[in-house]
Amino acid sequence: MISLRGVTKSYPTGDGSAPVLRDIDLEIEPGELVAVVGPSGSGKTTLMNIMGCLDQPTGGSYRFDGIDVSTLSDREISRIRNQKIGFVFQMFHLLPHLTVRDNVLLPLLYAPAYPADADERADELLDLVGLEARKRYFPGQLSGGQQQRVSIARALINKPRVILADEPTGNLDSDSGGSILSLFRTLNALGHTIILVTHSEATAAIARRTIEIVDGRIRVDGTRAPS
Repeated sequence: MISLRGVTKSYPTGDGSAPVLRDIDLEIEPGELVAVVGPSGSGKTTLMNIMGCLDQPTGGSYRFDGIDVSTLSDREISRIRNQKIGFVFQMFHLLPHLTVRDNVLLPLLYAPAYPADADERADELLDLVGLEARKRYFPGQLSGGQQQRVSIARALINKPRVILADEPTGNLDSDSGGSILSLFRTLNALGHTIILVTHSEATAAIARRTIEIVDGRIRVDGTRAPS
């Protein structure tokens, strides 16, 4: 599903360029639950941005779902982001003036055709994350953990091929964070491919596979029994 070969990423500086990723070779298969870990500044967020088609590599190749992303137009890349990738962020990014259900439905507004079963799909996802009874609430009426559940339902509304979660428990207390991690386990058991980008050991511990990025390189890529 995800294939990176010799991927590099550099950003221009006043006297040249600063390398962030160096010779990344990586394969992620459907159904995996993967944690990408590393210290601040290691390049893990840059790697996530490339995998999520939010940024382009400086060198090497990136294929998503068998497609060489470098050959696509901006419009085609936007379509992949909307239809094939679900994003979950640390800050939730819910619109405060929309209800919970309308927040979940939001990505469908950018789909080629608005599905006839949109409301039913949103209600099913809110039931899956335990918030169907709060679908008419507004984000400000929810706890942090509940808001993150809404953002997870929103990430799933277009039935994406992969979910990319960037520090999904970073703004939550330990109880709420544990609840979100349990939800990710459930989603993975249902067949969803999930990539967690995190510096949290507790978050990484739920993954069967851990990829450690240090100084822009993959230092460790190994499997283990999740906790």
